Amino acid sequence: MEKAERDAIMRQGVVLPETPRQRREQAGLQEDLRSIALTGRPLPIRVRAFRPSADAYLVATRGPLPYMLRLREIEQRTEAHEEELRQAWLALAEECAGDAARFRRGWVKAARSVAFDEVNDLIDRHNRWYPVESRLPMDPRRRDYALVNGRDYRLSQLDASWVLERFPPTLEAARSLGSGPAASRRERFTPPAAEPVR
Repeated sequence: MEKAERDAIMRQGVVLPETPRQRREQAGLQEDLRSIALTGRPLPIRVRAFRPSADAYLVATRGPLPYMLRLREIEQRTEAHEEELRQAWLALAEECAGDAARFRRGWVKAARSVAFDEVNDLIDRHNRWYPVESRLPMDPRRRDYALVNGRDYRLSQLDASWVLERFPPTLEAARSLGSGPAASRRERFTPPAAEPVR
């Protein structure tokens, strides 16, 4: 056995004198303990007002969940349809300048001929899968899923009534939006109280 190995074995369990560095570290730890208000007392139990969910962890690590992506896609496609319809609505108003009956017939016919198949398919998938993907809780009073921001999570499909609600078949409405500074902005006309078109 070598001398260094024998000395290491013999020094086991022997307390060596403190060095100045160890004394400084010990004093710092003692000061830290004095400054902590909970030293010597049990830690309080904090009740959490929320529960961690798998959604939060997934969103934090993997990006948006499928229902988030789908809602964004629905929003983008709906905006694109609105812009196309606004352009067609204003173009038809210019074409039918002065003939309100012709404008009404033409716009109702155009509204009924618009195809919203892709958006409606996304809306259908949203209505079917949103509660599962977002872990929407049940509301026992309603006997249905809980409301999201005070509204039902289900989205309405786009159809002719949706078009006519946003762009009414009145020539005055199209003229008021088509002329003036509002024409340059993407703006939705909201009629005062119009009767639904059948």
